[in-house]
Amino acid sequence: MKSLFSFGTPAELVISITGEDSRRKEGELLVFTPTDDISGVLRVTAKKLDHGGVKVELIGVIQTTVDKGSQFEFTSSVRALSQSGTLDGSEVLLLFRHPTTSSHTFPQEFPFAFVNVDKPHESYYGKSVKLRYFVRATVVRSYAPNLTKEQDFLVQSTDVAPELNSTIKMEVGIEDCLHIEFEYNKSKYHLQDVVVGKVFFLLVRIKITHMELAIVRRESSGSGLDKLTDTETVTKFEIMDGAPVKGTLAPRTSLALDHMFNGAGESIPVRLFLGGVALTPTYKNVNNKFSVKYFLNLVLVDESDRRYFKQQEITLWRKRA
Repeated sequence: MKSLFSFGTPAELVISITGEDSRRKEGELLVFTPTDDISGVLRVTAKKLDHGGVKVELIGVIQTTVDKGSQFEFTSSVRALSQSGTLDGSEVLLLFRHPTTSSHTFPQEFPFAFVNVDKPHESYYGKSVKLRYFVRATVVRSYAPNLTKEQDFLVQSTDVAPELNSTIKMEVGIEDCLHIEFEYNKSKYHLQDVVVGKVFFLLVRIKITHMELAIVRRESSGSGLDKLTDTETVTKFEIMDGAPVKGTLAPRTSLALDHMFNGAGESIPVRLFLGGVALTPTYKNVNNKFSVKYFLNLVLVDESDRRYFKQQEITLWRKRA
């Protein structure tokens, strides 16, 4: 946890959020649900510092590069911890220090709690947009810049399984040269799910050298002329290396997903595990500021290095936080 100001700052501020030793973390950040209360302690270490008050705020902001570094604050709550006065850690020391010991400065502690504060959106740290939650502590000073310290935390929401979850079926084709069908078992996946499907070669008169399935993330922020879209391949999985040869592929009636398909043909099974991939849920127009979408992208490459692909949007959701 970062706790120090630059050299020469008249005070050190440390924010400790309750649950640091027991609550789940992602990286260095504690994870909370939207209904969790946020509490903790602010520790201020200063030999002697006159101030105009001490406060903490719980803040949620959206920051985008489209807005040139500006930020949109969508939730905020303030707690006053101390009225104007003097912070003097050395006075606390006098009660305990032996006359022969060297002088030290003890921190003064200010407990805080944010109860029932609205946290409507999930935390998100993308390439062009961030949705942050943090606790900010401020020591107000009249004739000098205020002293501030921020401590981020994460908010994650869980959803129930969708009632409707239809299969995905698509085709890739070039007249008289290539006809491929592929189908996935559903269109909505939780973050620990498995993408299961088949790829069917109905007509192949060109030499396919490589085929892969990728998950693509598309992050959009802003609107109109200022809209910015960033596309990233999160992971990819090689389905086939080399040309399909009749008799080496599975027949259409051999897999557990046979109820999904009709007709005859050669097929390749697909299983892509999502649990080890850095994914987030799908976000749709969060506060009219940004969206995050995910796509399954099937790519075929022929011997002339021509690429054929088909992309289908999927919905991701969080089963457990």
